[in-house]
Amino acid sequence: MSDILWQPDANRIARSRMDAFRRFVNQSHSLNLDDYPALHQWSIDQREAFWQAIVDFFDIRFHNPPDAVLREGPSMPGAEWFPGATLNFAEHLLRRRDNAVAVVAVAENGQREQLTWAELAEHVGGFQASLQAAGVGLGDRVAACMPNTWQTLVAMLATTSLGAIWSCSSPDFGTHGVIDRFGQIEPKVLITCAGYRYADKEMDQTTKLNEILAQLPSLQQLIIVPYARAQARCEDYRTQADVTLWDDFYQPGEAPRFVPVPFNHPLYVLYSSGTTGVPKCIVHSSGGVLLQHVKEHGLHVDLGPADRLFYYTTCGWMMWNWLVSALAVGSAVVLYDGSPFHPANDRLLDLIDDERISVFGTSPKFLATLESSGSKPRESHDLGSLKTLLCTGSALSPQSYDFVYRDIKSDVCLASMSGGTDIVSCFVNSNPLSAVRRGEIMGKSLGMAVEVWNDAGQAVIGEKGELVCARHFPAMPIGLWNDADGEKLRKSYFSLFPGVWAQGDYAEQLPHGAMLIHGRSDAVLNPGGVRIGTAEIYRQVEKVPQVLDSVAIGQQWQDDVRVVLFVRLQDGVELDAPLQEQIRQVIRANTTPRHVPAKIVAVTDIPRTISGKVVELAVRNVVHGQPVKNTDALANPEALEQFRNRPELAS
Repeated sequence: MSDILWQPDANRIARSRMDAFRRFVNQSHSLNLDDYPALHQWSIDQREAFWQAIVDFFDIRFHNPPDAVLREGPSMPGAEWFPGATLNFAEHLLRRRDNAVAVVAVAENGQREQLTWAELAEHVGGFQASLQAAGVGLGDRVAACMPNTWQTLVAMLATTSLGAIWSCSSPDFGTHGVIDRFGQIEPKVLITCAGYRYADKEMDQTTKLNEILAQLPSLQQLIIVPYARAQARCEDYRTQADVTLWDDFYQPGEAPRFVPVPFNHPLYVLYSSGTTGVPKCIVHSSGGVLLQHVKEHGLHVDLGPADRLFYYTTCGWMMWNWLVSALAVGSAVVLYDGSPFHPANDRLLDLIDDERISVFGTSPKFLATLESSGSKPRESHDLGSLKTLLCTGSALSPQSYDFVYRDIKSDVCLASMSGGTDIVSCFVNSNPLSAVRRGEIMGKSLGMAVEVWNDAGQAVIGEKGELVCARHFPAMPIGLWNDADGEKLRKSYFSLFPGVWAQGDYAEQLPHGAMLIHGRSDAVLNPGGVRIGTAEIYRQVEKVPQVLDSVAIGQQWQDDVRVVLFVRLQDGVELDAPLQEQIRQVIRANTTPRHVPAKIVAVTDIPRTISGKVVELAVRNVVHGQPVKNTDALANPEALEQFRNRPELAS
């Protein structure tokens, strides 16, 4: 069992909403569930009672009551949750109407805006009325290509309040990245910024937007936010749609109304990364997202009306959708747009103190960059408000756990999470009742029948295998866009083990219930037929201080696969024979000889998606001379050229 780095004291446990929920379940069902494992097991064995308890505990308002909690067929996918029930997602995010701060929006250049709960509702009501006047109704798509601002949040809430479907990307997507997404769903309305800022640079979007608009014939209304380009004019945009500037489109002031929709009515369309082809359009349900998110925010993250949640994300990543749902448990949200390292590496740390953030969310890459820069936040910042640090996007290395507790804050719950855009939530999660152990995810999310299966379809503990969810859950997507018979959905998630959700993660359940994610299954390395998760290699490489970043792939070689490791080094460091041996020795000492790369190659940049994930498949394709189908999904597509025709890989 790994070292315990932090554990909640009795007072923190007793104050947590997770423990309050445990007591609520015990009282209402005459049970004696005395710890989290018992509560989780009950949530799986008695799914109908569990999800009804979530409805009751969080006071979910149904306009029409359900006929049942769950009707399901013999295998996945084949479930209907809360049939007959109607509700509205936005209604639950706008229940508070007081004059406390609900939303703080901070831009890279220091501009700060805020809305109270009452003001947020007034903006949503005004925007809703104008959307309705523009012809938006049930099932219509409203798309946004927007930075992380309060306007984006207002537009989402107004859209979903009407029973229309919201879909969002961020302005750093390339032209084809936006068209590949929005072109499939044919939006009636597009909301977009005239420009955006990143790392002290201002980018004019006009040319790109006109290229996008030419490919969106369904568009009837274009709304321009003059962000980073105050001089934007309606006549700059070539489209058959009506064009209006944000401030001219609506006036705040009206109280919003909420259109009741069925529990499984479409709420969001999110997109797969698209690095291996045109992105999948994943359709999520109003009720499923609401229940899953109040469970995760209220119980797993322990958020409530006194908290402020921040997550560093763009609007093109599912974590934006996850972030803003904290409004449903009465928490304020802090939005940030721009580079996390401008003008200095402590930009977001300043935000914790300035805005009294209690739960701060980021990526493993952010923490690794802070550590490599020599940052010691506990010496430079107060961080008194911070109670939880969330991390997702890729596996969090044991070294980063050490960094957090050594150099950021010793009394903080470091919660690594893992899930996906596919479920716009988490399979494995934080838990305020449990200890934090070095290098481990605390455990499984309530109501999620998560297991690790071997190739024979058997659940295993202490062995690596496929992360599956063996029973239906409400946040399962209701389908993929333009997939009437459901065949694409079944192929995407249910083909590996028929009738069981396979997430595509290579994982391991430890004997005490904690979880490890070893990488994406499709990026698993197979030297000599032995499966190796890339995260197993990255965890070791991160111990080598000369290496800033890395990506590992399997190269086809002499009827087998050999491990190739590409490394980005500190400035002025050369990949000489001693450094290569040092890297190999660290990997060999802590894993197996199979993990040791046959080749180590230096590069100046590692390609990542716009949400910060390393794109191992794209690198592998370039190394093997195969096309990368959608470079618009990448933050730095030019980095791929370094991997093409490398002489080091020819022998």
